[in-house]
Amino acid sequence: MEKPTLKLYNTLTKKLEEFVPLNPPKVTMYVCGITAYDSPHLGHIRSAVVFDVLYRVLEALGYEVIYVRNITDIDDKIINRSNREGIFWKDLVEKYVKEYEKAIESLNLLKPTYTPKASEHIPEIIYLIQRLIEKGLAYQSNGDVYFRVEKFPYYGKLSGRKIDELLAGVRIEVSEKKEHPLDFALWKAAKPGEPFWESPWGLGRPGWHIECSAMALKYLGETIDLHGGGLDLIFPHHENEIAQSEGTTGKPFVRYFVHHGLITINGEKMSKSLGNFVTMDWLFERFHPEVIKTFLLSMHYRSPLDYSEESLKNMEKAVYGFYETLYWAEKAQSLKEGLLSEKARRLEKAYQEFKNKFFSALLDDLNTAMALGYLFGLERELYNFVSKTPQLTSEEELLVKTIAKNLRDEAFKLLGLFYTDPLSFWKNERERKLKSVGITLEEVEKLIREREQARKEKNFEKADRIRTELQEKGILLKDTKTETFWWLE
Repeated sequence: MEKPTLKLYNTLTKKLEEFVPLNPPKVTMYVCGITAYDSPHLGHIRSAVVFDVLYRVLEALGYEVIYVRNITDIDDKIINRSNREGIFWKDLVEKYVKEYEKAIESLNLLKPTYTPKASEHIPEIIYLIQRLIEKGLAYQSNGDVYFRVEKFPYYGKLSGRKIDELLAGVRIEVSEKKEHPLDFALWKAAKPGEPFWESPWGLGRPGWHIECSAMALKYLGETIDLHGGGLDLIFPHHENEIAQSEGTTGKPFVRYFVHHGLITINGEKMSKSLGNFVTMDWLFERFHPEVIKTFLLSMHYRSPLDYSEESLKNMEKAVYGFYETLYWAEKAQSLKEGLLSEKARRLEKAYQEFKNKFFSALLDDLNTAMALGYLFGLERELYNFVSKTPQLTSEEELLVKTIAKNLRDEAFKLLGLFYTDPLSFWKNERERKLKSVGITLEEVEKLIREREQARKEKNFEKADRIRTELQEKGILLKDTKTETFWWLE
């Protein structure tokens, strides 16, 4: 049987391509992580989630993935904030790295092979800069070191920008130290109140772009298979990485560049500099992590994703519906021996079709939106079957439980979703949401038992009164043949 193939949109070639690693079964992947100067927001987390799915898909295809996601822990923004707040820069970084790690752990993301920090790779950075100077691609200027953009003939091949156009249309940092306005800093001379390291050019610190080249070359080699990040990193960051790395080695730096779209609010990029971002801590207080993650996967990764609280509430309904289906599937019991009905055979056929379509969607340029569509589509068919079949046969019970298990297994393996036991999910979510209602889980369940007893005694006035009392607190009830299921809006 022919091995399935993954297709990815390569920003470098501007087309969809079949992914073929340089040295199979090994795959090397580098992803730009956070600059740790503030709390992580949804934009940072989209990047981590997108490349977590790519990581999972590659492993499902049998590849041995070496995955590097760096942390920028020395940068102008970090220095400015630490000076402004009077916090030692390392303490500032540690605080926000912990917040980031807590967020990605809550979202059930796989750990990269390496998570290197820039400040821990100063010798590698200095060595790389020295090689660029030796090749005439970099020069010293009053303690700074700059890359000579005009000396690298392929500059602009990723972004499609030409040097003349850049000079005319892009605002470039002007400095008397530069030979050319487009030249960018590889090393910055120390200023008062800034962290610094010793170097052949005096005390200073690395520029932003050089760190990624140094760490990618160290952990992954001179040519890497995959490099990922947001669209906003194409220029100048990734363009400069190419120039530095290929200028040093003379070899192609990256074979496939993969870039995701940005998170927007009312059509405008979510950004700390614009002040229009929502922190992950704020979101976790309001929504289950799987709701947030499913929202992030609900659009194709290359498309922009517009944030609104309403969108997350709609996604919450979908996730709750999925866990409700898993809940009923787990509780399903056969009441008689027997084979599959015609209706059950249709469900079985839908399940077989799902298995092919779900993975195929992810192999088609990581189409998580389509994959989720298939996942929720089969979940709805399973719910309709379980809820509308009064008496399951033994074969039907087995089918229901098999489909529910495989739905969870596939979603977990490839998307990192729906990993929570459904009974635990509902208990935890009810308790979490009840905190803001002013009633305990035990009190709600006591009222539901009283209502069920009232219904048995045909005391419908009391039953309706209890339903109304609960509904006023946002607690909704669904009566079934076996129990009253409830959730909170």
